[in-house]
Amino acid sequence: MQEERENMNIVIVGHVDHGKSTIIGRLLTDTNSLPKGKLEHIQEVCRRNSKPFEYAFLLDALKDEQAQGITIDTARCFFKTAKRNYLILDSPGHIEFLKNMITGASRAEAALLVIDAKEGIRENSRRHGYILSMLGIKQVSILINKMDLVDYNADIYINIVNELKDFLEKIDITSKSFIPVSGMKGDNIAKPSKNMSWYNGKTVLEILDSFINEKRLEDKAFRMPVQAVYKFTKDGDTRRIVAGTVVAGKLNVGDGVIFYPSGKKSKVKSIEEFNKEKQLNIGAGYATGFTLEEQIYITRGEIATLLNEAKPKVTSRIKVNLFWLGRHPMEKGKEYIFKLGTARVGVKIEEISMVIDASNLERQKKDRIEKHDIAECLLKLDKAIAFDLTCNVAETSRFVIVDNYEIVGGGIIGEALEDEQTWIREKIFTRDNKWEKSEITKVERAEKYNQKSTLILITGKKDAGKKRIAKALEKKLVDDGKIAYFLGIGNVLYGIDADIKSEIKNNKEECLRRLAEVSNIMLDAGIILIVTATELSQNDFEIIRTTVNSGDIQTIWIGKNVSTDISYNILISSSDSLEKAVLKIKMMLQNKEIIFRPF
Repeated sequence: MQEERENMNIVIVGHVDHGKSTIIGRLLTDTNSLPKGKLEHIQEVCRRNSKPFEYAFLLDALKDEQAQGITIDTARCFFKTAKRNYLILDSPGHIEFLKNMITGASRAEAALLVIDAKEGIRENSRRHGYILSMLGIKQVSILINKMDLVDYNADIYINIVNELKDFLEKIDITSKSFIPVSGMKGDNIAKPSKNMSWYNGKTVLEILDSFINEKRLEDKAFRMPVQAVYKFTKDGDTRRIVAGTVVAGKLNVGDGVIFYPSGKKSKVKSIEEFNKEKQLNIGAGYATGFTLEEQIYITRGEIATLLNEAKPKVTSRIKVNLFWLGRHPMEKGKEYIFKLGTARVGVKIEEISMVIDASNLERQKKDRIEKHDIAECLLKLDKAIAFDLTCNVAETSRFVIVDNYEIVGGGIIGEALEDEQTWIREKIFTRDNKWEKSEITKVERAEKYNQKSTLILITGKKDAGKKRIAKALEKKLVDDGKIAYFLGIGNVLYGIDADIKSEIKNNKEECLRRLAEVSNIMLDAGIILIVTATELSQNDFEIIRTTVNSGDIQTIWIGKNVSTDISYNILISSSDSLEKAVLKIKMMLQNKEIIFRPF
């Protein structure tokens, strides 16, 4: 049997025109990794166009790249040495394409930073170095390129090395080596240079082989962001397949899985792949799907993990290192879209701790983040998500910011901070872990009762007629054969809240938590529960949503004017008759397939 070869992802970065693509072209040539005839074809194209041949042309396959003479995307190519296979990413150096550079660097285990010996260290050289540090890439080697243009002068090399060392130390990067090279001439790329007898260090190939592979993705904790849940009905197929791409770890049939941030758990029944026989396990890097022994309600954006492994962080407040790329500054008060894995939520700046000029490390206190700024800041998401820190699972710690359908920023999460629901969330995870499950599943109850258990929150101003509508809705549903129950808030306040009612103003959050726990039990029993409360805010709703699955809640505002910031499903006007209000709510329940529509 052949020994399995190592693989490594390397990114090459540096200022525009400092020769990154040329070095990779030379690596491909000197390791015989080019497709047969590729080198000769490019040379012939150059001859026909009276254009001098450059090794960079081996990568610049896009028409726009060759026309403009710059690499505008992250080119990927493969080559191998005696030790391992390499996927090497050539990222653009032009400042306008930093977004592409970050995309390339985020997938790398190690990096080569290229400096032009003639031009010296430029603004983007430092900026790229800082981004490598921000992304947690610690294995970095510096290539002082184009030594042939400075007559292989050792003094120029030494001056650049000394200047760059000071900068790298400040950003917590210890370079593996500083190699004087010429990508065009091949000096110190694959073989030692005869033109620089004063250099006794390793070649680029040798330094690449000295890099250490990170822990294999399959050896990390299992993580699979949920892309979708697909339900099949044809020919009696009853499967519900949880689909996504495994970004870390390994999954086996029979494994206990838990989804975050919901905390729902089940056991893997089967692993499914399109047009393939069923498998017993699946590892990192594969798009897959799996079915569960017990059906649970989960949605896109959750992260599937294993019960017996380290759990991810869950919160709506995070401390991040963020790189801004948008044409307009990132400002407080404006809402953006935050995307991590398959999660997509609204986000606002809570606080800008500091803004750093990556080219000189100057730190400033600013009230907004300008293009190409790097900032340490606190972000507030509009709901909690699951994620990891870079030191644990980098693949689920990196995010992007979207504004008007365009990626305008990105970064990594440095710390999970407590939010308003942290105290509840810990209780919920413990509750769900200790929950004694009935032998009757939620699906079986829904089929038996011909309804989906749901919490109907009816809110609005005082004296808006909430109770009258709630009781009429309860009666209509029961008359229609449904199992519904109206829970007046007084029943809770003078019952399970009796011990804290005297201090209700100081215990509102605990009262809501207890109400939500009662609701959770009623929903587990398959009931449609109707609850009224005066002027619930979005924060109040978040407490309830943390305790009860948000997919099981429908919110209705009674009255023409909405006096709080709560998000609602429908609005019932105070001018609507009782019968019309009940009919509106019933139609909403039918449209959402909570109750059966008879036509």
